[in-house]
Amino acid sequence: MTDLNRINSESEIPKYLQVEEMILTDIESGIFKQGQRIPSINETSEDLLLSRDTVEKAYVNLRKKGILVSVKGKGYYVNKTATGKRLKIAMIINKLSNYKRSLYNSFVQTMGSRASVDVFIYHYDITEFETIIDENIKHYDYFVILPHFRNDSAAVVPVIQRIPKDKVLIIDRYWHELEDYPVVYQEYDKDIQTALEEAIELLRKYKKLNLVFPQNEYYSTNIKKGFTHFCQFRQFDFEIIDNLTEENIQKDEVYILISDNDLYMFIKYMKARGWKAGQEIGLISYNENPVKEILCDGISTISTNHDEIGKKAAEMILSRNFTHVKSPFEFIKRNSL
Repeated sequence: MTDLNRINSESEIPKYLQVEEMILTDIESGIFKQGQRIPSINETSEDLLLSRDTVEKAYVNLRKKGILVSVKGKGYYVNKTATGKRLKIAMIINKLSNYKRSLYNSFVQTMGSRASVDVFIYHYDITEFETIIDENIKHYDYFVILPHFRNDSAAVVPVIQRIPKDKVLIIDRYWHELEDYPVVYQEYDKDIQTALEEAIELLRKYKKLNLVFPQNEYYSTNIKKGFTHFCQFRQFDFEIIDNLTEENIQKDEVYILISDNDLYMFIKYMKARGWKAGQEIGLISYNENPVKEILCDGISTISTNHDEIGKKAAEMILSRNFTHVKSPFEFIKRNSL
């Protein structure tokens, strides 16, 4: 409770209520455990540069609510950790997509009534991201951040480090500069290699492997790195295509499509030629969703489990067990290969 920024002198909310909210947040966040002594009234008033009367009013109110108990000559102790306070969580994402919706829905469902979750979208832009952080840093108990930017060298780390570390959870991407932060992550280069290894016998039916990787949608370049490593190691002829055209599509080759927009265009071109996926041509789509199970009699996918990412992130917050968790990734075989 020593962060001066947690008391907003410009706020219309009385300072004693801000102190109450701060203590409740620290109890909900697991900083103070049941039976633990909290800083004394004098210590808190000195730390926060508030009058003793202001802090005492907050402590007395929390005692009346049964949250704290006072022991004569010793101070105030946490009486119960079920404060009834809902956590406020900011989920900050790069874009809105079906996969982000799945992640969000799973996160919210797992949190249940324990939290309210607000979503902020920064559209891959570091300036928008920084503005979101600066404007909301005082208003949320946790920040769940998906850090994907147009420029991989964007100065995102110093921006995230403005937030108290115990309030940050990184998801979807592992940043080595933030290795001491909790994270639920994909390992893009190794994930695609592992998934393609599962499909290797099916891939060997084809003359060439193509990765369609659009440059303007800011997917992780580690996907290309993993694909290239797999093809070189397994001695496949391969190509990386950044702009899908009808001329790109060749018979007896496999196409791994990162973007769903490219997937739908590919199917249109394929059908115009009278080809069937899994026969004249091979097709793998990145990121699973229910539509791909029925489209073209079933499209093979390589995908992480976005529901599981959201669930794991929520479970970390609920259990206060903050660590590094690798998201599952798999190859799902269907008729298109």
